[in-house]
Amino acid sequence: GKKEGAKVEIGGGRLGTKGYYIQPTVFSNVNDEMRIAKEEIFGPVQQILKFKTMEEVIERSNQSHYGLGAGVITPDMNKALTYTQGVQSGSVWINCYDVSGPQVPFGGYKMSGVGRENGEDGLHHYCEIKTVN
Repeated sequence: GKKEGAKVEIGGGRLGTKGYYIQPTVFSNVNDEMRIAKEEIFGPVQQILKFKTMEEVIERSNQSHYGLGAGVITPDMNKALTYTQGVQSGSVWINCYDVSGPQVPFGGYKMSGVGRENGEDGLHHYCEIKTVN
């Protein structure tokens, strides 16, 4: 984050005195080589990276070793659908985040997952298929 040159727009401090919690945090001036752009952060942290084209965003997203979740916020549904079709991610949210249900398969691509849980696809993970003729 800050050590690599990103700017804290809001948050960034410890939240409370117990546990290891941080305030919701937004970083700007982030580039693809920064740790906060390359690694999964399981916390209330948002990184802002600049881009010129949707193709660039998809290519940069897919360079990650991870692919658990991705999201796009845009009023242009065609751009959103272009992103969802191109990004290598187990879940993709459009204009929302972490909306799911028990009937929806959950899992990631690449180093973010081995199989799926939840939904019918999740049940198949626990089944061994056999053909008898």
